[in-house]
Amino acid sequence: MIRAVPAFEDNYIWIIGCDTEAADEVVVVDPGDSAPVLEDLSQRGLKLAAILITHHHRDHIGGIAELTQQAPRPEGQAKIPVYGPSNRAIAGITVPVRAGDVVEIGRLNCRLSVIEVPGHTLDHIAYFGFCASSQPVLFCGDTLFAAGCGRLFEGTAQQMWESLQKLAALPPDTAVYCTHEYTQSNLKFATHCKPLNTDMRARRAHVEQLRSEHCMTLPSSIEMELLTNPFLQCADAEEFSVMRKQKDNFRG
Repeated sequence: MIRAVPAFEDNYIWIIGCDTEAADEVVVVDPGDSAPVLEDLSQRGLKLAAILITHHHRDHIGGIAELTQQAPRPEGQAKIPVYGPSNRAIAGITVPVRAGDVVEIGRLNCRLSVIEVPGHTLDHIAYFGFCASSQPVLFCGDTLFAAGCGRLFEGTAQQMWESLQKLAALPPDTAVYCTHEYTQSNLKFATHCKPLNTDMRARRAHVEQLRSEHCMTLPSSIEMELLTNPFLQCADAEEFSVMRKQKDNFRG
């Protein structure tokens, strides 16, 4: 129901579909590039019902204009709504959302709550809920990565630590859809920080095998991140700040 369209060197653009009567309609998350999305829609005969944006970085919003102009729309739908952060002016967003708002695309049985997660950027949001499935899902952009987290470009360590705590508190079976294939390098750092952690070591071996076969490592889960993500194991913002700086300078 959710699949990835690769973009750039390591981005994933997520495509949300369903198996209801709207099986030919999809939602796209963080389309930094329109070309691979348009090609995917054309090859599969799909229509674009909505776009979700997590933050303003170019590799997450660069495809908005062309998609809203060129992508086929569901019959009777005049425009493609673009949901995104309300606290920053981002070209192309037509439905600004903030914490507690709910995005519903009814024909796709998609219902996602907005969580504000500043840190990587000040406008960053995540979407949590259900998309035609009993398993909860999280689209977290560049806040939470598999075994890692985003750099602090605008926010503070305190903000990012608090944002990660919000995501860590979600149900353990939540499927985590972040936007970059950073898992292998993140686990190198994780096992460097905590060499005796058997969960991290086992995940690193598994991920290295996947990457050797050119397979993607996502989605993750909140349960897996609690076990193997060193940033979710920081007791406070001070410890997080030290670890984030170590990761910024890590060359392992």
